[in-house]
Amino acid sequence: MRKLSQTHKHLTGLGLYIIAGVLLLTGCESLRFGVNEGQKENAWLHNRTAAAAAQVAEVQDSSAELRDLTELSELQSRAFTAYFGLPNEYPAARTVDDILADSNRQLATEAVEDSKARPSPWDVADAGLELGIGICAILGGVYGTKAAKFLKEAGAKSKALKEIITGNELFKNANQTQTQAFKQAHANQSPETRQIVAQAKVG
Repeated sequence: MRKLSQTHKHLTGLGLYIIAGVLLLTGCESLRFGVNEGQKENAWLHNRTAAAAAQVAEVQDSSAELRDLTELSELQSRAFTAYFGLPNEYPAARTVDDILADSNRQLATEAVEDSKARPSPWDVADAGLELGIGICAILGGVYGTKAAKFLKEAGAKSKALKEIITGNELFKNANQTQTQAFKQAHANQSPETRQIVAQAKVG
């Protein structure tokens, strides 16, 4: 039994170190949200647009260079559709007029914005804590239970910190004349605390 508990302890510790390592190495910038339906539709439309451009270039007897470019563009765009996956519903793209519709331009704009989105530090921290709690629940044992309790407390503290920082920012925005005094009151914060607060504000 003692040997089993020791195994649980080591596995739990290993799981937590893996979680912490992944979060530290990747950071929020390298993490992305899953592909949404609009992005899939836009990727598919990109391929249809490239194919239409290649056909028009051929019909209009454009230069060999332009025809080669449009053909290559259509081939390259297949990679986007393969990566993003096919949409559940296909936008109208039978004709050039269909492809050039304002709705498709809006779809492209939204897809660009969605692609820029990244999880906030709070999202990453919450996901890491939830994963850690899940691992502890699977491992079980005394140490798994203690680790899960510790992670839940860490999650509660993280939530409290987020609420405090959000409240501080609201106060500063509503009381511009007190901003300098507010900064002075926090002048003695450690570099580590300043870094945490700065990252939290970005999220």
